[in-house]
This record gives sequence, structure tokens and C-alpha cells, in this order.
Amino acid sequence: MLARIAHELFWLGRNVSRAEHTARLIDGVFQADVQAYHEDGSGVTLSWDAVLAIMGSTGTTAHNRASRDETVALLSTDETNVNSVVSSVERAREGARTVRDVISAEMWEAINGFQLGLGEAAVGVTGYAGPYSFVSYVKSRAALFWGVASRTMLRDEAYAFLDAGGRFEGADMVLRMLRVALPSPGESSEDHGFSLHDGQALALLHAVGGLQAYRRASASAPSAAAVASFLLFTQSYPDSVTASIAAVRDALLLADHSPRMSDPVLRLSRLLADLGFRGRSTAADSGLLDVCEIVGSELILVDTDISDRYFGGVAPAERMMTA
Repeated sequence: MLARIAHELFWLGRNVSRAEHTARLIDGVFQADVQAYHEDGSGVTLSWDAVLAIMGSTGTTAHNRASRDETVALLSTDETNVNSVVSSVERAREGARTVRDVISAEMWEAINGFQLGLGEAAVGVTGYAGPYSFVSYVKSRAALFWGVASRTMLRDEAYAFLDAGGRFEGADMVLRMLRVALPSPGESSEDHGFSLHDGQALALLHAVGGLQAYRRASASAPSAAAVASFLLFTQSYPDSVTASIAAVRDALLLADHSPRMSDPVLRLSRLLADLGFRGRSTAADSGLLDVCEIVGSELILVDTDISDRYFGGVAPAERMMTA
């Protein structure tokens, strides 16, 4: 496969996944915000500033704290923000257009319709009803794209690069949420915008769409440590960091003709082994944050390895800023 085609497919997957995860993040924090209660100090405290930090974005005004409407608009419909849903879908649609002879006709229809319908879905996104309709539209259209891809594409190199891009972005987004949400050792959780109350952990689960999965997989209450461990190490949850990294490694094994000589495959295999060990030995909040930092640093190196081995060293212009 040509490096240019592999690059476009990888970033098609990344951009669709980025749009979906950004929408889920907006929805999770919005729901936590409107349902928060503070009479006993146990309300949800994940701020909209923290959401901007997760996405590597900055506010549009000089206010000390970002407002809900400003943040929702910036991350959903702002075409000048490279990390917004609209920008991600536009890049995905453009990438799909360049590889129309590789992807199926149904996939092209799904992503083209996705982009065409965003304008109508975005009406009133910062109004009284909030971003619910917009977020629901993005989640359903992203699910349609991935569903059509899984049913209409051959399991060949093309699908491998598409799937690797989507799963890589999923791991990166979950890590960003955890790295911003978990307080640093010795740091006040209130100062960091992350409370160790159950409501905050529930907000984080809502933000990744994993609440029902967590309740089925764990008998413990959704505390910060329990939720972080679930999102980091649970192999049976497809959007956990470990499961996503394993999926990327498996996709590259399919795409690479000499996987034993592949730097990204070897690095991902070592990372999975390390995560397996840490999943059995890490319990404290501080330890979980250390794991997030280590894995985040490794994924940056994996991203570079993938570019060097498969894309001729092309550095993607749409790479997210470091949170």
C-alpha cells in the first residue's frame, strides 16, 4: 500500500474517533454540570477549564474561567479550532474523499452525510437545551461510520490502518481525560478541578460512555481510583487504554509484512506488557497518574514510529497540542 493512502486512512480513523470522543466529553461534563449539587460539598467539580486543558485548547476571552457556552462552542462548532468536532469531521470527510477507491461506497456516504448534517445539528448548541441534540447526532453518525466500515471493508491493510487510527485516538483521548482529571500527589483535588466524590467519577465515566460497562464489571463504588483503574487496565472494555493499545498493535501486525522488525509493533508490545504488570500492582491515585504520564509519553513515541515506518516520516499537521 502507498504510504500516502495508509496515512490518509490512519488519520481518517483518528479524526472520526476524535470527533466522537470530543462530543462524549462535552456531553459528560455538561450533564455533570447541570446536575451538580453543592449543599454538602459533594457536587461535581470538573470545570470547563479542565475540559479545555484535556483538548489542549484555550478560551476565547480574557475571563479568568471559561464559561460553559464558550467551551461548548469552541469544542463543537468553532471551525478555527483544530480540535473542534466540526474541524475533525471536515478533515475526516476530506481524507475519505481522497481514498474513495479504497473505502466502500457506504462508508463514503456515511462520512459525507455526517459532515453535511453537522450544520443543522449544531443549531442551538449553546442554547437552553444545551448540546444534547448535537452530541447525539455526532455519536450516532460516528457509530454508523464504524459499523459500515466493519461490515463492508476487507480485513486487509486498508482496514488495519483505518482501525489503528481510530483506536490510537481513543487511547490518547482517554489518557488526556485521566491526566487532567487525576490530582497530582500532594495537590488539593479542589484546586485541580477534580473532586474525589462519587459524582466526579461518574462524570468521567459519562464522558467516555462507560458508565454501564463499569457497573457491570465492578462491584465497587465509582471512586477516582476505581474509575481510573477501569479506564486504564480493563481489557474487556473496548475503550480502555489497554484494550485500545492492544487493538492498535493487532492492526499493525496485520498491516506490517515484517512485524518482528517493526519499531511501533515492538514498542506497543512492550507497553502492553508493562500495563499488564502495572494493572496488577498499582492501587494508589498517585501511582495511576504516573502510569498515565508514562503511557502518554510512550504513545507520542509510537506516533512518531508509525509515521517513520509507514508514512515516510510525514508529520501530521492535525496532531493535537500537548495537554
